[in-house]
Amino acid sequence: GEMRSVLNIFLNMGNSIAFLKGFLHLYEAANQTSISPKIREEIALLVAQINHSQYCLSAHTAFAKELGIQEQDILKARHGESQDPKSHAILKFAKTVVENRGHISNQEIASLKAAGVSDQELVEIILLINFNLFTNYFNLITDPKVDFPIAPELS
Repeated sequence: GEMRSVLNIFLNMGNSIAFLKGFLHLYEAANQTSISPKIREEIALLVAQINHSQYCLSAHTAFAKELGIQEQDILKARHGESQDPKSHAILKFAKTVVENRGHISNQEIASLKAAGVSDQELVEIILLINFNLFTNYFNLITDPKVDFPIAPELS
C-alpha cells in the first residue's frame, strides 16, 4: 500500500530512546511467545478496554480485523469473553489480573491450569498483560491523537 505516516504513538515515544528500546524489546518478546496472534490481540483489546485507552482500543480493533477476527469476537474479547473455552479462561484471568492489580488467588490459577494453560503460557500471559499495561499507560498519559478508526463504545 501507500507509505503510512509514522503513527502518533511512535512520535511520542521518540522523545526517549530508552523508552522506545523498552517498547521494541517488549513487542519483540510478545511476538515470540507461544500464545497465538488471535489471543494476543484479544488480551490487548481487553486490557485497553479495562483501562479506557481509546488509542490502544482503536489500534487493536484494527489489528484484530486485519487478522480476520470477527466484529462480535472483538466485542466479546473487550468484555473478557471468548467462544473458545481456553481463550475464555485466559481472558477471564487477564481481566482479574488487571482489575486486581496482580492479586490472584490459587483458585484462579487452578482454573487456568484446568483450561489447559501450561506454566510457559501462564508466564507469557503475564508478559502480554504487562506489555499492554505499558502501552496503555503511555498513551493515557501522552494522549496521542488516534490515527485509527475509533473503536465503538461497548453497549
